[in-house]
Amino acid sequence: MTNLNRKKILLIICGGIAAYKSLEVIRLLKKNGSNVKTILTNNAKNFITPLSVASLSKEKVYMDLFNSDNESEMDHISLSRWADLILIAPATANTISKISFGLSDDLASTVVFASDKKIFIAPAMNVRMWENQSNKKNLKKLIDFGHEIIGPEIGEMACGEYGMGKMSEPETIINCINNYFKKLENNKKFRALVTAGPTHEYIDPVRFISNKSSGKQGYEIAKSLSENGFDTTLISGPVNLNSIKGVNLIKVRTADEMLQATLNNLPTDVAIFSAAVGDFKVKNKKKEKIKKDKISELSLEKNADILKHISNHNSLRPKLVVGFSAETNSLKNNSLKKLSEKNCDWIIGNNISENDIGFESDFNKVSIFYKNNSEESLPKMKKSSLANEIVNRIISHLN
Repeated sequence: MTNLNRKKILLIICGGIAAYKSLEVIRLLKKNGSNVKTILTNNAKNFITPLSVASLSKEKVYMDLFNSDNESEMDHISLSRWADLILIAPATANTISKISFGLSDDLASTVVFASDKKIFIAPAMNVRMWENQSNKKNLKKLIDFGHEIIGPEIGEMACGEYGMGKMSEPETIINCINNYFKKLENNKKFRALVTAGPTHEYIDPVRFISNKSSGKQGYEIAKSLSENGFDTTLISGPVNLNSIKGVNLIKVRTADEMLQATLNNLPTDVAIFSAAVGDFKVKNKKKEKIKKDKISELSLEKNADILKHISNHNSLRPKLVVGFSAETNSLKNNSLKKLSEKNCDWIIGNNISENDIGFESDFNKVSIFYKNNSEESLPKMKKSSLANEIVNRIISHLN
């Protein structure tokens, strides 16, 4: 498993009988060339000893949030920055709950809270705890955060009961992490471009016409592409969102600026056009503010259709062109019409008349229409989760 060689893995071991498996996880990581540092929670020390962990990892074992001997290092910060990946195995129901609510009352939870690295979680608990509705909701939140859940498996518990909740075997955990790094390496060869947000078409220096868009979905797609190893460029209209680490952000205002920025950043392997580009611009834009009593009818002209222009470009067309369709009715018919007219490969359509999805919301519900006449509908989910679903399909298509 050469993908693990020289990777820096921070292993958090929580208090459960499955903690003994974490020793084998350390052994396999070291065998495959990884550098491993560990954090033991207070309860984990009831199941395995710091000495056994240190003997296998060849590193100091971290346990306390505040340590007068080395507090100048600020372990919760230095460890989170050091790691390429954080693995929590076993992850107890208590730890899962704390992470889902953003609590940070010990070193383990504080490191997770302070980290911007990929986090893998291998749950281990009694079958009734696993099936508890509160636990299910907590796990759903972790998935929405972008964390990866490994397992659990069905098997016999230490308590004598049988069912779902048994921690995945160390070999399975190692394979998941190895495949993650392999995917990152494979995707480094891909370039992606995403457009997001609205455009502003100015009437005068203070007034403009625009389409409604928060940019949230496009930003989440760009983030997911980058986290999956793509060389990602995000061309954004005016939005109130933070830039994304690792993503090349280009800010524009008008449709003309967005088109030019798109052309300047082609060719790419994939282009996702989620921006709500203004269909029209003002033909007789004024250089000075128009007084109310001087406002007359606006003379409009069509903006360039960026999606259609790129989809039909002979030399710069990406291998995969994805458009978005925001509809209030006839979602399927309108999306299929757009798919054909724009000559793109996929159209992702959503019905913006539904409550709590689409504009401004953190949730979305879409159907994907493919050029090969197939389609699939995805359930309502957070835009971050939907972005991961879309990017997983992009990766499968490109590979």
